[in-house]
Amino acid sequence: MPALSRHTAGRHPWLRRLATAPGGKRTKWLVLAVWLLLAVALGPLAGKLGEVEDTSANVFLPRNAESAKVNTELEKFRGEDEIIPAVAVYSRDGATTSADLAKARADRADFAPLAADGQKLTGPVPSKDGKALMLVVPLSTAGDHTTDDLEKIRTVAAAHAPPGLDVEVGGPAGSLTDSVKVFGNIDSVLMLATGAVVALLLLLTYRSPVLWLFPLVAVGFAAVLTQVVTYLLAEYASLPVDPQSAGILMVLVFGVGTDYALLLVARYREELHHHEDRHTAMRLALSRSGPAIIASAGTIAVGLACLALADINSSRSLGLVGAVGVVCALLAMVTVLPALLVVTGRWAFWPFVPRYGTRPRRARTAWSRVGGLLARRPRWSWLMSIAVTAVLALSATGITMGLTNEEMYRDKPESVVAQEKLSAHYPSGSSDPATLVVRTGARAEAQRAASGVEGVESVRPEDRTADGTLTSLAVVLEDAPDSDAAKATIDRLRDAVHQVEGADALVGGTTAESLDTRRAAESDLRTVIPVVLAVVLLVLVALLRSLLAPLLLLATVVLSYFGALGASHLVFTHLLGFPAMDHSLPLMGFVFLVALGIDYNIFLMTRVREEVGRQGHTKGVLTGLTSTGGVITSAGIVLAATFAVIASMPLVSMAQMGVLVGIGVLLDTFLVRTVLVPSLALDLGARIWWPSRLGRTPRQSAEVQDRAQELERI
Repeated sequence: MPALSRHTAGRHPWLRRLATAPGGKRTKWLVLAVWLLLAVALGPLAGKLGEVEDTSANVFLPRNAESAKVNTELEKFRGEDEIIPAVAVYSRDGATTSADLAKARADRADFAPLAADGQKLTGPVPSKDGKALMLVVPLSTAGDHTTDDLEKIRTVAAAHAPPGLDVEVGGPAGSLTDSVKVFGNIDSVLMLATGAVVALLLLLTYRSPVLWLFPLVAVGFAAVLTQVVTYLLAEYASLPVDPQSAGILMVLVFGVGTDYALLLVARYREELHHHEDRHTAMRLALSRSGPAIIASAGTIAVGLACLALADINSSRSLGLVGAVGVVCALLAMVTVLPALLVVTGRWAFWPFVPRYGTRPRRARTAWSRVGGLLARRPRWSWLMSIAVTAVLALSATGITMGLTNEEMYRDKPESVVAQEKLSAHYPSGSSDPATLVVRTGARAEAQRAASGVEGVESVRPEDRTADGTLTSLAVVLEDAPDSDAAKATIDRLRDAVHQVEGADALVGGTTAESLDTRRAAESDLRTVIPVVLAVVLLVLVALLRSLLAPLLLLATVVLSYFGALGASHLVFTHLLGFPAMDHSLPLMGFVFLVALGIDYNIFLMTRVREEVGRQGHTKGVLTGLTSTGGVITSAGIVLAATFAVIASMPLVSMAQMGVLVGIGVLLDTFLVRTVLVPSLALDLGARIWWPSRLGRTPRQSAEVQDRAQELERI
């Protein structure tokens, strides 16, 4: 491959071999054939991803939490025909009437055929304030007809209600049904919406009726490969997958895949102006942009994989699944996309066809001017950038953490409204008691210990395992299940029952789960964040062969994260009306934004380093900025837009993730990468490359001024 520079080929012989295949005159057909065969042979497995998704009660819990152990123990109480209650609540502003009672009794008769075999309905039970009636219908989970039975109950309950009577159906069966509605088609909705957004942005970016199709086709191959690999790893290697991570996975693949496509296509277009043979141009484009793309993918994948250290199951799932998606996106974008572009030739760029021997179309005037402004006052520029980001970050100091069950949905489903009615008219803890699992032989002593705990209203036995070894008890708390007082009661309850000898007591339930999740989220922050920072730093040091530059780049991304967190808090509070932030968001947002944010710094600084070696430090920084300005800005907009799709989801935690990552990416694109990093590099001079060879070049302040004046004249 004579057209490849000896410098590049010598440093990256493996990259030269990789670049030869998709850009080769014959091997490009082999690459496309392999991908087509893989898609045809493995495509059916992609549709099976939903079969391996974990929808158990422990999906969003810490894996070692006591509440998770309770859910595991409760499986022993359930036979093949598990019972799940639906709770109908009849309420009005004033006292319930005889007509209301008649309605509830008539509904009871209609609900009776839906009850599980051997189970009886409870109620209607009047509330102490006389404003509500409660009717409990035990449903069977056998046969996959729970959702249909719940919908029948809701239809009957909503019909022929007396004027002024509100009827809602919730309980565990209602919560399950509403959750299924949210997650049931989330994968397909996210994929279609993300695909549409990416297609539109590619059309606007390239302004070509043809070119936008090739990145989209390549991302489609990446999506299929991602789903297949994820399914196989989940089925045979115990990779944790849940509905939330599966949905976000496709957004991530589309976002990073399109980013890599934009970078590669831009470099390929540039090389086509300098090389008549399109195969040579592609091999050079891959060899020169490949290190940045691979380093970017490696940083994101390894950063996300660090979430394997997290205790919360959903965090671990999203991190590991996301890492798989990024690797698959990388494979597709450096193989199938180059092959498609080389096969079709220059006409794919029509009407802006890059002609050999002509100068590249200069859509860089704006970036040249930006570079000129930064070169004139670099220190003032980076100080102002830090000040703006710091002001945004200050808003993060007022964040309220923790969403209640009622706050988890943007539009309250019926089960949430029913729960609110139950909490309003019945004892706060009676609607959702804590669960105590003990050895049957120590049940009486454990019950006495639990009853004497401050904040516990009552304790009653509920069920026993078939072999009689375990007993579950319902512990009604005096305070609302999602209150801080109830969580404090859980701590006291655990202290009391753990001291009962031979009981092996475990305390779970909704309140305990919320408490355990909050503590695990705080612990995960302390565990995962240092590891992510260390891993990203090592990648940058290896890529840039410098120490100071990687430290500065990492610091800018961390600063950008806090700015995004503060800006997101303002959006949540004043625009979207979210009362609090999900416990998992700070960690998930940090990992995503550090990994994705460093992406653009890698794109910028690898090009800057390349140009510095040719032109000197100042010219290299400014040339790198102007050369990558358009493509990185387009990439940032695409990535932010794809995560904005997540922000439209009905689940508040997912919407918050989309908003936070979207804002963070835009900050990185338009402030950190455009102003902060280049101005720091200009102000520090060649010292930023310390201790590499480039860092030993003396700083030339006069050169900065000369280059600024030159750019002003462009």
